[in-house]
Amino acid sequence: MSALRKLFLEHPATVDESYLEHLIFAFRFSARLFRIGLAALMHGVVPATFETTASSEVLALAEEIRTRRQRMAEASGTERFSVQKPAG
Repeated sequence: MSALRKLFLEHPATVDESYLEHLIFAFRFSARLFRIGLAALMHGVVPATFETTASSEVLALAEEIRTRRQRMAEASGTERFSVQKPAG
């Protein structure tokens, strides 16, 4: 396998996505994380703002990731993407 193929195509293929699909997912995910970070920063500066935004959004993202990993595990028929609930 060429180095470029390994860098750009190997991982997206393991999650049954094309490079472009994976790129779009990653960009959307990072944009959400950026907004969450800004809300947390603003809350730190002005505590009366965004009181639960960061924690609520992080929990929502975590649930989306668990759901996505569960779908991938079921589709692949392997434990590679097994889902573990956090303790607590």
